[in-house]
Amino acid sequence: MLESNAAWAGERTGGAQPAPPTRQVAVVTCMDARIDPLAALGLRPGEAHVIRNAGGVVTDDVLRSLAVSQHALGTREVLVLHHSRCGMEGLDEAGFLDGVERATGTRPPADVRGFADVEQDVRSAVRTLRESPYLVSTEVRGAVYDVETGAVRVVG
Repeated sequence: MLESNAAWAGERTGGAQPAPPTRQVAVVTCMDARIDPLAALGLRPGEAHVIRNAGGVVTDDVLRSLAVSQHALGTREVLVLHHSRCGMEGLDEAGFLDGVERATGTRPPADVRGFADVEQDVRSAVRTLRESPYLVSTEVRGAVYDVETGAVRVVG
């Protein structure tokens, strides 16, 4: 990966970009390696903040990152982008935590935050963001990315 980076960095032109995203948008999405959120949404580097975690769930750290994104760097729109065939959908949280504890001798202190239905979790995440007292978003939307077709569908 470092060799690939050296080749990529050597081909770059254009200089430094400003830190605030030019499209004033933040995307909260899953860490799944099958998703390239910039490409899927027609965005380029420098246009959006992308906040990723397992499941793209709205955690305290996501709220912290969005507060910085909005109050320090000027974003005003948030897109929650979950995806089909997510490993967090239907996850047996207790079984997962038991497995980690068996393997490491320590039980993780945080909730894993699996969910039963991807669209319902998108709706819940959007509601949480809209109700957050820390955010000033003018627009919060939710969508699901289909990992097989690449299509994004809005969740109302």
